[in-house]
Amino acid sequence: MTSVSFVIFGEPASKANQRKLVTIKGRPAFIKSQKARDYVEAFKKQCPDLGDGMLDGDLFVRMTIHYASRRPDLDESVILDCMQDLIYKNDRQVKEKHIYWGLDKDQPRAEIEVGVIHEIENEDADLGQGNQGSQA
Repeated sequence: MTSVSFVIFGEPASKANQRKLVTIKGRPAFIKSQKARDYVEAFKKQCPDLGDGMLDGDLFVRMTIHYASRRPDLDESVILDCMQDLIYKNDRQVKEKHIYWGLDKDQPRAEIEVGVIHEIENEDADLGQGNQGSQA
């Protein structure tokens, strides 16, 4: 498999706003907001689990995030985190991103495509070869 496409219903929490400060045993700690925890749980229920067929190598992600209002910032980071161990091993594999903002008050969702970046054969071999042997 070189790519997978799917839709996750629900509105993601912005990673910048998904943590809240609480006190645990007298010490301050940051935890995920309830909205972020709910979204992660809903995402995992809807996301395909590729198991042993997880995408390998350098990947691209193309997604449109449809928000319920104009207020949220476009932020795909929580979605990239949620796909770890389901679609790919680690979100560091994502080398190319095409992220779009959409508005759908009735059905917020993320339309997602993840695929393997296919390198052009011999591209590296051709780089820097033009002036070899012509030293002044």
